[in-house]
Amino acid sequence: MSYFLFDNKKVYYNESGMGTPLLFLHGNTASSMMFCEIAEKYKNHFKVILIDFLGHGKSDRLDEFPSDLWFYEAQQVIAFLKEKQYSDVFIIGSSGGALAAVNTALEAPQLVSKVIADSFEGEKPLKEFTANIKADRELSKQDADLRWFYQYMQGEDWERVVDNDTSAIIRHEKEIGRFFHTDLHSFQPDLLLTGSKQDEFISSISPTYFEKIYGEILDKTGHGKMHLFDTGGHPALLSNPDGFYKISMEFFQ
Repeated sequence: MSYFLFDNKKVYYNESGMGTPLLFLHGNTASSMMFCEIAEKYKNHFKVILIDFLGHGKSDRLDEFPSDLWFYEAQQVIAFLKEKQYSDVFIIGSSGGALAAVNTALEAPQLVSKVIADSFEGEKPLKEFTANIKADRELSKQDADLRWFYQYMQGEDWERVVDNDTSAIIRHEKEIGRFFHTDLHSFQPDLLLTGSKQDEFISSISPTYFEKIYGEILDKTGHGKMHLFDTGGHPALLSNPDGFYKISMEFFQ
């Protein structure tokens, strides 16, 4: 297994294939294991890179996740790219990983060429989600399918990871309230925003949520496009793998 150091802790990564580096960035309570199947589709075209952010998967654990979690994760990505001397990379970030992907591109545009940001809530936390997250996460621990997911992603200490993530989300909403440090008007790489109209986190709020929020983001960046799948859940990348692969390859080419 391969690691790089960040804040004197080991961050796990895996590389396979050849060509332009393509990073997959995982979401909250997940790890790079979420991409195991779909990443295989890209290995004949790119150098596919999977990373476990600190505190997740095979990376070193943290006593507490920082409130500015998605910016902290972007800093890990930037450190990795600089250590490997990669530039003009492609990034696919899903859910919380999309926030890390956009932050990476905003803070180090010289390293990033194209970004796909999938199934994320926009520039600010979704209050309908954060208001109930503690209770929802406790209920999720009792769900057999979600317990399996957590354990598959994190290992035996999955509950510690979930609790750390829940605490960070609550503190971020109270203390910071915005996901990006740099204004979106300065976003430089090519950008594709993706999501599902039936995303279970979004559809209950508004069936046109992604259209509105993504539209506002694209107005600020001044370039980019969106693709919304009519069916599928959260994230769209995994619930629409064939369709996602098709539109992503068109975007990358």
